[in-house]
Amino acid sequence: MSSYIFQITLLVNDYDEAIDFYTQKLNFTLIEDTVLSAEKRWVVIAPNGATQKGCNLLLAKAANEAQQKAVGNQTGGRVFLFLQTNDFEKDYEHLLKNKVTIVRPPVVQPYGKVVVFEDLYGNLFDMIGKM
Repeated sequence: MSSYIFQITLLVNDYDEAIDFYTQKLNFTLIEDTVLSAEKRWVVIAPNGATQKGCNLLLAKAANEAQQKAVGNQTGGRVFLFLQTNDFEKDYEHLLKNKVTIVRPPVVQPYGKVVVFEDLYGNLFDMIGKM
């Protein structure tokens, strides 16, 4: 059997504000937005340029108090997702231009140049440029 993780759920407060943030400020691609009911949609996004086997994000609107508490804290304050870029400077400038909150400025690590930023809810992301 061959398998891979192709999708991760990301809890959000509102579908449209999340779509706007990820597609406009992080340059993600909206893959699907299907209405399932009056309260629920199937919304899938992915980093721009992701391959067929890249990992998508399923935006899931928090539906109860426990889920609402987890919005913005999916990993208990640790970095949630790691984005790899082949043009660090260009993508970093895009973050700055779009006023994305930078938590830790760029530094060079043995595995690449990295900056930590947060999404609109406070989830932490590493953006890594390969060396």
